[in-house]
Amino acid sequence: MDRNIQGRIFLVGCPRSGTTLLQSLLAAHPQIASFPESHFFTSLEPSKAWIRQLELGLASGKRAKSRFLEFLKILNQEQMQSYLPGFAPFMQQYTAAFVRVLDTLTLEQGKSWWLEKTPGHLQCIDLIEKQVPEAQFLHIVRNGTDVVASIYDVANHHHSEGWLEPGNLDKCIDRWIASMEITQQYAARPHHTVVRYEALVENSQEVLKDLCEAIEIEFDPMMLQGYRAAAKQVVRQDETWKASAEQPIHNANGKKFYKVFDEAQREHILAKLSQVDLDRLCVARAG
Repeated sequence: MDRNIQGRIFLVGCPRSGTTLLQSLLAAHPQIASFPESHFFTSLEPSKAWIRQLELGLASGKRAKSRFLEFLKILNQEQMQSYLPGFAPFMQQYTAAFVRVLDTLTLEQGKSWWLEKTPGHLQCIDLIEKQVPEAQFLHIVRNGTDVVASIYDVANHHHSEGWLEPGNLDKCIDRWIASMEITQQYAARPHHTVVRYEALVENSQEVLKDLCEAIEIEFDPMMLQGYRAAAKQVVRQDETWKASAEQPIHNANGKKFYKVFDEAQREHILAKLSQVDLDRLCVARAG
């Protein structure tokens, strides 16, 4: 790791679990840089299983390059495409360029840690750990009924933005269950820390202090004072469903669940979610 970069952190979790709020709080720290979602690793591996099974470390080619260039465009840093070699068949070449971009932008801001937040990178943890040694992972988890209600609501209103198809309740439920199963696999491992959304909104300062200790950075009160301004830097204007990240921190748990679903739907959701016990998710320290 570059001697000036002290930490590379990936924030993951099921969509609508508070990832943007936590990102904004951390991005308000004077030593942590953060950026809009990259979705970089979701496009890095070849889509064909037989190519992945060769274990040659080959990248997906056009998909990986397109995603990398799209991210640079979002950052308004198109000139950094020179970080990627003209001939780049391997994933490590793309990852090296991606990490170099974030390292460079972080150091240019006079900071030493960077935080990348893409909820879908939860499914890419093994790949990221291989590609980015010493990376730290923050998992945020939230009550399933609230997440399912929020995903369902957003999917119905923003179905053109890559969300699940409108009206598919079971897919919303399954998305949360699958996400919790993944977090359970990694929760006790070194370099992984689990944060409960409910604890974060109810006792923000204490949770952030514990989190800073886990990622080995000193807590700064600015995190609670500047998070709304930080949210404007990491949320794109077209991501209207993330508007709440710029609002005062409050716990709205349960309200949307009863507003969005009728009694039969609520019973169906609760029955399926009962297989997951969030309280059994151990809180691991980054090591």
